[in-house]
Amino acid sequence: MLDGGEEKVLRKLRKDLRSGLYSYLVLSLLSEEGELHGYAIRKKLGELSGGKLVPSEGALYDILKSLKKYKLVEDFWVEVNGRPRKYYRLTDLGREVLLALRDEIRTIERTLMRLEGLE
Repeated sequence: MLDGGEEKVLRKLRKDLRSGLYSYLVLSLLSEEGELHGYAIRKKLGELSGGKLVPSEGALYDILKSLKKYKLVEDFWVEVNGRPRKYYRLTDLGREVLLALRDEIRTIERTLMRLEGLE
C-alpha cells in the first residue's frame, strides 16, 4: 500500500503520462468515429478503457481547445432535440499529425514490450 507521499507522486506521474495520451486518444477517436460532441468523446473513452482513461470534463475541454488552437480539430454547432451541441471533427492537418503520432506510439509500445521482456 502506498503512503500519502508515494500516492501524491503516483498521481502526478499519472497526470503527466495521461496529458499527452489524451490528446492522441481524442484525435484517434475522431478519426475512427467522425464527428462527436464532448460528452460522446468522454463516454467512448470510458467504454474503450473500461472506465480507466476518462479525462474530467474540464480537462477534456482544455484538450479540445488546445487541439483546435493547433488546427488539428474544428468545432461546429448542431441542434439536437432543440438544444445546441458543439461537435468536433478532425482537420486534414489533424489526420497528418495523427499518423505521425501513431508512429511514435508504436515505437513506445515496442520499447515497453522489449523492456518488459514480452517481445
